[in-house]
Amino acid sequence: MNQSDQRFRRLCTALDYSFSRFELLRQAVTHRSFGAPNNERFEFVGDSILNYTVARMLFDHFPKLSEGELSRLRANLVNQSTLAEIAQQLKLGDYLYLGEGELKSGGFNRPSILADAVEAIFAAISFDTDFMAAERVVRRLYQERVAAIDPSKHAKDAKTRLQEALQARRLSLPRYSILSQSGEAHEQSFRVQCDLAELDIITTGDGVSRRGAEQQAADAALLLLEQHFAAGKK
Repeated sequence: MNQSDQRFRRLCTALDYSFSRFELLRQAVTHRSFGAPNNERFEFVGDSILNYTVARMLFDHFPKLSEGELSRLRANLVNQSTLAEIAQQLKLGDYLYLGEGELKSGGFNRPSILADAVEAIFAAISFDTDFMAAERVVRRLYQERVAAIDPSKHAKDAKTRLQEALQARRLSLPRYSILSQSGEAHEQSFRVQCDLAELDIITTGDGVSRRGAEQQAADAALLLLEQHFAAGKK
């Protein structure tokens, strides 16, 4: 076993999956900035594996929820933020192959790169064994997250919940504005502000889409809104 394989053994332990072909795992953690072969095509397959598996987990776990409610829950679980959290738990940044520019700019901590690598790993597992092996890994990584969901709080997306909370208190609706937008068309990054002017609450959110960034900002605003009224403020 060479040094590279030994290094990947530690990642396999974290995944609870043993690769027969380490070259597949290496490709899954190789960003396009490093060269070819890289993980771009793997992401395509991994995204489908992830979406199906999480959809099935939610379908089984919440038999009374509607299709729309299940879709919103899935969107919260398969987004970039959640995937980046999983990547950090796996210490995936330690294993990435990045080009010099990405290394210098801290690409090993960039949520979009980490999220893409997680999806690519799911694909690599399916290529190394089969779909069911990849599904088992996804299930292990997501089982606590699915079990912790409170449908009464999360069946609706953050923007909807924030709007309803404000309307219930006869307050003005939030105003969203883009603070920054960067990156090329295929890998953009947005920072959005959510302003609750009447309460002097301003939050920000980041995402690979404007909608995703708005959802993150709304979630943060909702938390501050609840704290505001829990403290007895008017």
